[in-house]
Amino acid sequence: MAGAAPASNTLKAHGGAVLEVGVMRRSPRSGGDQEVYLVLDNFGSGVGRAWRETNVEHTDLETVITDLLDGQYNNPVRIIAFNVAEGWTRDVSEDVADELRERCADHRRDLPFSVQEFVERCIGRTEKPR
Repeated sequence: MAGAAPASNTLKAHGGAVLEVGVMRRSPRSGGDQEVYLVLDNFGSGVGRAWRETNVEHTDLETVITDLLDGQYNNPVRIIAFNVAEGWTRDVSEDVADELRERCADHRRDLPFSVQEFVERCIGRTEKPR
């Protein structure tokens, strides 16, 4: 392969599979809707963590944020974004957590219980809107 490969982290998936995930602090902007966002959800004791199965039309950032605010995830652990055509992958957990907190503050609502731990872990304590 030509060019330098991005730094990578090794993730161990449920069942022992090993995944290599490249991490970049800033994702390049895409000209289309080719960016895919996936949520690693914790289903608790007995089931563990799994990447949530989703329809390809529901992997855009706005849908993922809406689903998180609507309580569609049990206990999100990590959110990754990738664009195969552009060749990048990024952990966007902190960015999404910040967006969740901002939207709740803008609408003067509490963070849904299902995302409170995720937001606290990613960006610190959760603040109630004033």
